[in-house]
Amino acid sequence: MQLVDSLWQDARRALARDDARAAIGALDALLKLMPVFTPAHLMLGGIAHAQGRLRDATRHALDAARRLPDDADMIGNVVNGLLMVGEVVAARECLSHPAITRCRIGLVLARLAGMQQMLGEHAAALALLDRARAAGLNDADLSYLRGVQLTFNGRVDEAIVELERCLTLGPTYGRASVTLARLSKQTAQRNHLDYIRAQLRRVARGSEDHAAFEFAQYKELEDLGEYDEAWQALERGNAIMYDQLGHDIARERARIDALIARCSAEFVNAPGSARHAGPQPIFIVGMPRSGTTLLDRILGNHSQVISAGELGDFARQMRWAADHVTVQPVDETILERAPRLDYAEIGLRYLAQTQWRAHGKAWFIDKLPINYVQAAFIARALPQARILHMTRAPMDVCFSNWRAFFGGGYAYSYDLGALATQYADYRRVMAHWHALMPGRILDISYESLTDDPAQAAREVFDFCGLPFEATALDIGRNRAPVATLSAMQVRGEIRRREVAEWVPYARQLGPLASRIEAIASSPSV
Repeated sequence: MQLVDSLWQDARRALARDDARAAIGALDALLKLMPVFTPAHLMLGGIAHAQGRLRDATRHALDAARRLPDDADMIGNVVNGLLMVGEVVAARECLSHPAITRCRIGLVLARLAGMQQMLGEHAAALALLDRARAAGLNDADLSYLRGVQLTFNGRVDEAIVELERCLTLGPTYGRASVTLARLSKQTAQRNHLDYIRAQLRRVARGSEDHAAFEFAQYKELEDLGEYDEAWQALERGNAIMYDQLGHDIARERARIDALIARCSAEFVNAPGSARHAGPQPIFIVGMPRSGTTLLDRILGNHSQVISAGELGDFARQMRWAADHVTVQPVDETILERAPRLDYAEIGLRYLAQTQWRAHGKAWFIDKLPINYVQAAFIARALPQARILHMTRAPMDVCFSNWRAFFGGGYAYSYDLGALATQYADYRRVMAHWHALMPGRILDISYESLTDDPAQAAREVFDFCGLPFEATALDIGRNRAPVATLSAMQVRGEIRRREVAEWVPYARQLGPLASRIEAIASSPSV
């Protein structure tokens, strides 16, 4: 044990001075003496991940999970390592360890709840947060996380109380403020504007909290019909986020160009994978805020289908196959390696990580909008998969992106010029897929889904090989958790707004409208 401890300290010191080679040497020597030393496996996995060696990082994470310590906090470290490399099934198994059942440490339970949320198991996440509170944790972070989970689980009145409590405990908690503003329509008699404005005077300038309070102010002012002030708040919030995230329009456009060039007819129509046994995915793709959640709720009501939420598993398996670490669904390295990847293996690995979500149903929905960039790879890896593409009127979908607060996601959405470019690139990609894979992707417009839900649902069910079930149209009876910005809109009946959300801001949105009109009339898209 003395030698093990010495090697562990050597590894930590080496890593502190950024000497990864020496750290790896010490850790390898340590594991020869004690093969089940969990922190060593986790450190080796972290080094491999930082160096872009995803397959090695995956191997080390799985090694760490083979013999778990009887310690909930350390198990959380293992789960975090597994989730980082996309080993969802192993992470879920770790979270069932008896040590977690026995845990009474609030901070640990709250951390584990975040991991359950990442798995999309929102009822389990809420239960852990309840246990954290019972264990004595009573801070703003817990209230925020619990408010979010109550929202996802459809307990909106309780969520409002919890988020207001969060703001009492942590007054400059911008994310809680914007989440609270979304949960109900504000009135002249009941709103949070005085509170929001007070916090805007206190919050760190240019921070994410600052931006979130501006988005919250925008939403509440819009509810009150104060459109000029609402627009100004929205502009400020977007400008802060865009400055923070540093979006590169030229690089994004070049990436789309490379994707289209790489995915030629020869590539797309190359021999694919064999048919797979067990439940199969239905992918719902499109621009964010295009109505994907509404379609998910209808389709998820079918007796043979279950909604699995927004999964990142396909992109993770592409990364594993390419042995490459990236936060992008597709980047330059993956595109360069794409012709050499084993798509049969990608399909099998994807199903191995996702089929448990079907819970006995024949189909499960993978509703991650950005998967539209992966459509050709999905088609090759998963020949039985269905791909549904939600469309929406251009100004409606673009403004809905502009007015959303996505946090650190979808950086393009915080700048109208970048947003217009993103929309054009999205149109180019989808046109390319339709030209190369006719009949492989079904387009469903948000307008048709809200104007004539029954007819649109028939087309969707026919495409998926499912019998029509009229009860699927009653989205109010769908009690499954919803973890998207549309959580409130899809809890009631299907309806279409009489006046588009962007109309009160038509003057300010004039330049965007001109860009969109030019995009719509361009033969290149």
